[in-house]
Amino acid sequence: MESVARKLYEGDFEVMDDERYYTIRGRQFDRTVKYTIDDLYALPEDWRVELIDGVFYDMASPSIKHQRILRNLSFTIENFIRSKGGKCEMFFAPCGVKLHADNDRTFVEPDILVVCDPNKIKDRWCVGAPDWIIEVVSPGNPGHDYVRKLRKYTETGVREYWIVDPRNEAVTVYIRTDGKYIDKSYKFTDTIKAGIYDDLFIDFNEISADPYNL
Repeated sequence: MESVARKLYEGDFEVMDDERYYTIRGRQFDRTVKYTIDDLYALPEDWRVELIDGVFYDMASPSIKHQRILRNLSFTIENFIRSKGGKCEMFFAPCGVKLHADNDRTFVEPDILVVCDPNKIKDRWCVGAPDWIIEVVSPGNPGHDYVRKLRKYTETGVREYWIVDPRNEAVTVYIRTDGKYIDKSYKFTDTIKAGIYDDLFIDFNEISADPYNL
């Protein structure tokens, strides 16, 4: 589970996690304090912030390229699920996920999540690990998806996790098989099979296509 991309970012984040204080939008927070979901919801309503192991992380504003990929992936996955009449549901950000049912110190907002257990869907968020999560990497904070979220998603048993990196035109796929995660690397020129389905293939040439050549 040690992808090249993960190694590139892991060292930087180990150092940052050792710092006691951190600042989000001009407000200082103490890393030794383990904040909860209640603290998260007490923040200003216009803040998009995630909570991981009691620490807040600001979410970067998505670029147009980020939004285009997210839109195309969402359409492709939703159309597939509808065509099959399956019980799984797809959601996209902002949609909260409480990864641990009995732990209120981690609360994330994946770009895309697919949940196949209806009991995990509550009124305000998903409780428990989704079956499939896709994160589109923000250029200002790539290690958040490659390191921190990878750890939490694999720790809580997410069946499949895709990291879509627009800057490097790469996709890293983690699939849980027999209790272990196997990772594979792809480029935007590839067609990638979804692990949780037998017949869903996603052509990233189409997903990442830019009609304006920006």
